[in-house]
Amino acid sequence: MKAMVYNKYGTMDVLHLKELEMPVVKQNEVLVKVHAASVNSWDWDLLRGKPFLNRLGGIFKPKYKILGADIAGRVEAVGSEVKHLSVGDEVFGDISWCGWGGFAEYVSVNAEALTLKPSSMTFEEAAAIPQAGVLALQGLRDKGQIHEAKKVLINGAGGGVGTFSLQMAKLKGAEVTCVDSKKKLDTLKSIGADHVIDYTEEDFTKNGQHYDLILDVVGTRSIFDYKRALNPEGTYVMIGGSASLILQLLVLGPRILKKERKKMAILIHKPNKNDQNFLSELFVAGKLIPVIDKRYPLSQVEEAIRYLGEGHAKGKVVICVEKAYSSYPNMP
Repeated sequence: MKAMVYNKYGTMDVLHLKELEMPVVKQNEVLVKVHAASVNSWDWDLLRGKPFLNRLGGIFKPKYKILGADIAGRVEAVGSEVKHLSVGDEVFGDISWCGWGGFAEYVSVNAEALTLKPSSMTFEEAAAIPQAGVLALQGLRDKGQIHEAKKVLINGAGGGVGTFSLQMAKLKGAEVTCVDSKKKLDTLKSIGADHVIDYTEEDFTKNGQHYDLILDVVGTRSIFDYKRALNPEGTYVMIGGSASLILQLLVLGPRILKKERKKMAILIHKPNKNDQNFLSELFVAGKLIPVIDKRYPLSQVEEAIRYLGEGHAKGKVVICVEKAYSSYPNMP
């Protein structure tokens, strides 16, 4: 099988398309023929080994040689202990907790990571959902506790997590403000944003507006900036961002919020099959649409990661593995 492999940390030049042996299926695993995979910021971080926390699995060289956490494909073989999946099932899931390996023609993966794909969902749509969709759901529901209509701001709204968060917040009746670069604002307005802010033109922490919930995908500001933009009982949830902000939240957060009713939390990535199922149900009901910016063939994984890592993506970037690249023209 073909796979995009890297054996050392670095930039795109350390990625190489190679021919490998087919994966061996363990008793609790299934072999999936990958039709599509999607790129996440984690792929960019693991490729470079930055920040250093991304090297905990392998300080001097990567633990996993094939990146790619989000996959969608068809089951080709089933381990002896697997009862709920069969050969021919179309599935999708986040495999980051059980070995990675999505940027390949085949991957053997723990069956508990996978959700059945609805027939109305394409493989590309399915691959776009798992990690970004679950992060958005858990950020809003678990940490943000968005049980009723709220005034919500999403910082870094134009990527995968942001576009899912926007749609789910609107389902809860929230008034949503989205912050990102100018080139992404039309996309955000097209999927329901009530207000949009070009971060190069306006500082949302200094414009006098206050929010019940701030969902932060980029995390580049000071803890004091976010605190200033919250309502008295508001909540700030960090999904992605700098190590310095994480330290601020852990060390300073409890102190500066001691006498206030504001809350600040860091969302830890937790793949969850039940949440994948819930997102699948929203898709089937026509309530959630994956926003796919560009599609690349397996041979151009490095270009896909570069495009996402440089902050250009409007929604998700998808790797089309099973079909010819010509079948998937890039879409605006």
